[in-house]
Amino acid sequence: MRLRLVRQGTKIDFFQRARVWLGISLVMMVIAFGSFLIQGLNFGIDFQGGTSIRTQSEQPVDTAAYRAALEPLDLGDVSITEVFDPNFDENQHVAMVRIQAQEGDERIATETIQSIQSALQTIDPAMTFPSVESVGPKVSGELIQTAAIAVALAVLAILAYIWLRFEWQFAVGAVLALTHDVILTIGIFSELQIKFDLAIIAALLTIVGYSINDTVIVFDRVRENLRKYKKMDLKEVLNLSINETLSRTIMTSVTTLLALVSLFVLGGDVIRGFVFAMIWGVLIGTYSSIFVASAILLVLGVKRDWSKKDPSAGTRYGHIDT
Repeated sequence: MRLRLVRQGTKIDFFQRARVWLGISLVMMVIAFGSFLIQGLNFGIDFQGGTSIRTQSEQPVDTAAYRAALEPLDLGDVSITEVFDPNFDENQHVAMVRIQAQEGDERIATETIQSIQSALQTIDPAMTFPSVESVGPKVSGELIQTAAIAVALAVLAILAYIWLRFEWQFAVGAVLALTHDVILTIGIFSELQIKFDLAIIAALLTIVGYSINDTVIVFDRVRENLRKYKKMDLKEVLNLSINETLSRTIMTSVTTLLALVSLFVLGGDVIRGFVFAMIWGVLIGTYSSIFVASAILLVLGVKRDWSKKDPSAGTRYGHIDT
């Protein structure tokens, strides 16, 4: 007996309200873009430049006391946040102290870091510093530029791949769906003001790969069914193809989410931002593969006058049990 998350022979009409789904996606993208323009991203040390010091103490974190201890050092903008994690021991109190990049310094001086640590140890002499991260202003600026280029090149490479493998309408649908996923992921980080650092860029690139994998599988089945049912309406072909691959899509998403949710709960605060981005990416990537990429393909239409049948079309995933 095999587990089925989707009943065999499902006939869900995914395009009954195709314009509604596209409208919802457009509204969410406008909100995400607006949030990015108005309040921006909460850049981490990687992109903002400065020093991030993680403290650990047996005494409860008193942000006012921490700030008062650092005030004589005249460090400029200082952010102090207590870190909560269910994995911490009862007497384990962790805080993250972030200091802006010092003007004119390409690197944060070792003496400055030592002064900060000494000032904090006046509150608790037994305080330890598990991690210290420093990035200069020039390096952080280069990282922002490099990260943007990496994401753009990944999307362009995927556009070229899909264009060569399928018709141009498939490529446009896939890339617009990927753009939708990236914008909404950046938007949720802007709206919730979650720290945005290099780990999130890695998550974005992973989300792009995950989403395009889902989309290609659906498109491969669409192309196969277009050749198989030459007189069937395009909307019906798309519905048939999505229903045939729906079991695989949901099974992949659920098993991936099981691992990600476990990491989010038990993995600690260090990787929580990365894992949150991945969870959001899996959800939004699955949604876009079904409701965005295919809906765009329906709007653009597909050439149906293939004279020869490609025996390899669609057979790569033909063995998948739906």
